[in-house]
Amino acid sequence: MSLILTSLAEAVSYINNRDTIGFGLGPGIPDAFMNALGERDDYEEVIFGGALLLGYYSVMTKSSVSYRSGFFGPAERMLLSQGHKVELVPGGFRQFGPILRRLSPRVMIATGIADFEREEVNLSLHLGATYDELLRSGRDPNRLLIIEHNPNLPRTSTLDGFSNVISFKDIDLLVEGNSLPFPLPDIPPSDEDIEIAKIAASYIVDGATLQTGIGSIPTQVAELLATREGGNYGIHSEMFTTGLMKLHKAGKVTNSHKGIFNGTSVTTFALGTQELYGWINENSDVSFLPVDVVNDPSLIAKNHAFISINGALSVDLFGQVVADSIDGKQISGVGGHEDFVAAAELHPDAKSLICMRSSAIVEGKLRSRITAKLPEGAIVSTPRHHIGVVVTEYGSCDLVGLTVKERALALAGISHPDFREELLRVAKSL
Repeated sequence: MSLILTSLAEAVSYINNRDTIGFGLGPGIPDAFMNALGERDDYEEVIFGGALLLGYYSVMTKSSVSYRSGFFGPAERMLLSQGHKVELVPGGFRQFGPILRRLSPRVMIATGIADFEREEVNLSLHLGATYDELLRSGRDPNRLLIIEHNPNLPRTSTLDGFSNVISFKDIDLLVEGNSLPFPLPDIPPSDEDIEIAKIAASYIVDGATLQTGIGSIPTQVAELLATREGGNYGIHSEMFTTGLMKLHKAGKVTNSHKGIFNGTSVTTFALGTQELYGWINENSDVSFLPVDVVNDPSLIAKNHAFISINGALSVDLFGQVVADSIDGKQISGVGGHEDFVAAAELHPDAKSLICMRSSAIVEGKLRSRITAKLPEGAIVSTPRHHIGVVVTEYGSCDLVGLTVKERALALAGISHPDFREELLRVAKSL
């Protein structure tokens, strides 16, 4: 018998006054259901666990509600600044699954697009770390699985041996939403971003396998590769972006020489423009796999000429990377940053590129992003022993195999000119 749609109001009534609710990252969050949860005022203690809200949900503002987040975005930062109960659970993207398993929320929620003939829901833009926990909650009579069917979402593909669908028989409640997938527009690049992208692109050879993070610089790198000579690239990336779509559309991606998962671009979630969501619909050129596969350094390292392109907020002269906090204030999260940086160490033709502007304006004052030492309260995202290539608009340096003093001198050499002399002085003293 086919699963019958439940109204949002009725589904919300299944949430206890005291309850625990788990969800995945960003595009895996059921928007309509989260909004509907805010209509109730009788919660006594409800704990949410998830990451990267893509909406400002009023349920999170209630005094009896707390939210344990594995990755901060604008919504988390805003809620926290307003005094609501938002706390970080430190952990990389691969750790989200084991954390969920340990906490075992009574209710798991997700979004996707239902196929009423096949009686299954395609999880669309997010597979991530939640798939196993979604199944466990649906198959446990003492737990609850609520899935939101959104007909505006694209249907995405996976590979043989994996699944990105959930059968109706494993779902307790199916509700319906109607919002458009969250639009993440391209950020206009600065002159510094363009120069950094040019330097980063110089490390990428024909046939390389690419991973790109979020932001203007990775997007600029993808656009440069789309317009220059060469290609035959492969994609193995935690996040599939609009920039990677443009690289596909330019005919530069073949995925024929990766050495693992040949023939398809591998990812675990997608976030970008509406054009991306339309292009990815029923497109077998992109395969969604669980994050414990996509972000496994031992698997990543099997890719031919692997290049990881990520950002950072600051790097000290020892090579310690701060990528998710500023002066101890949480900005984002570790995500898969360290996994891909570490993977690049495991093969001689692989490189990890940490790309960042050399300076930033903080409270009206120019501040170097390359620092002699990390300030008190700074939180290291990636330790120094994983670091590979660092790129600023003033050049790049490959730190692999260098001594402490050699890497300090190299980093000082690509710092902003206003700070370079002092950084070189400190570097020479190490």
